[in-house]
Amino acid sequence: MERTVSVPGKLFLCGEYAVLWGGTARIAAVGPRLTGHVRRRDDREVHVVLQSGRICGRATPLGANWTGEIGDEFLFAARAVDAVLTAHGRECLGFEVALSPSPPAPHGRKLGFGGSARATVLTAELSRYVLEESFDPLKLALMVHAGAQAGLGSGGDVAAVFAGGVIRYRRYAVEALLNSSASGQLLSALAQAPAVDLRRLPVPKLHLAYAFSGESASTPALIAEVERRLSYDSRVRFVSDSDQLGEALEQAMVTQDFDSLRLTVSELQALLASLGGLQTEAMRRVVAIARSYGGAAKMSGAGRGDGCILFSPDLEAQGAMIDGLRARGFWTTPLQVEVGLRGELKPDENLRTWLNAG
Repeated sequence: MERTVSVPGKLFLCGEYAVLWGGTARIAAVGPRLTGHVRRRDDREVHVVLQSGRICGRATPLGANWTGEIGDEFLFAARAVDAVLTAHGRECLGFEVALSPSPPAPHGRKLGFGGSARATVLTAELSRYVLEESFDPLKLALMVHAGAQAGLGSGGDVAAVFAGGVIRYRRYAVEALLNSSASGQLLSALAQAPAVDLRRLPVPKLHLAYAFSGESASTPALIAEVERRLSYDSRVRFVSDSDQLGEALEQAMVTQDFDSLRLTVSELQALLASLGGLQTEAMRRVVAIARSYGGAAKMSGAGRGDGCILFSPDLEAQGAMIDGLRARGFWTTPLQVEVGLRGELKPDENLRTWLNAG
């Protein structure tokens, strides 16, 4: 038994931080896509194969008994394998999963397109498939991703790469699932868990792009830092402001009112900057350059690195803006909104080669 699936990346349009505290985020699924391949084994071994190497373990009803330590690059995939085996809850044959690498930004840095979310969703779906389970892989992936980050993060990136398109999302509570996993009741808990608060929006007829700031950021560390210094009342005010602006952004995208969109994006950028220490000098430059070409820009994600999402009213304006940013040394690419998790008719032969290498 073999299967290949693919997922997109993600970029936050709005709702960063607010979604952590009960607010709503709008997130776009974007290319390039990453693929994963699974193959059943005729023994009890479980393998996860990446460009950087391979980890091995033995399948048990309580997860994989891994050999040696799990490096950071394998963490999310390994945790997803463990969770699927736990949900399966009985002895089974092993399997091996191979995942394609995320495309690097300049100097080998990460772009901020949701690499850990993609690894989690791909591995959860492929492991579920090879074990012939029918539970919702999104709920399991949300649980795994949150657990691997000590409960930090909203799960918005997981939801976006799973669902595809442009989504409206509210944070999913995974504590009950984590407790059920620890007590051996994960499969029934997944069946009884409430639906994820996620809605696909009409794909906006806008021209989107992304400019990398030149730095990568650690989302969990930034979340912890912001939450340490922000009072409860400050969070409530921030969520209220963010949700109002998010509704305005959604309306401007649906009605193709670029003047309103440009104003709303500017206010969203100012709101994020008000949290302090998130906007780098490179980000400020990207935002200013985009505005000078008639576009709009804001940081996308936790800040202090990664990059900015860019909005343009038409292709001509987008091309000029991208050329202007590239001429000033910023890695910039146009974006296409992508569908979510998708089975592929043709296997990824590169991943097959990795699996065959032993």
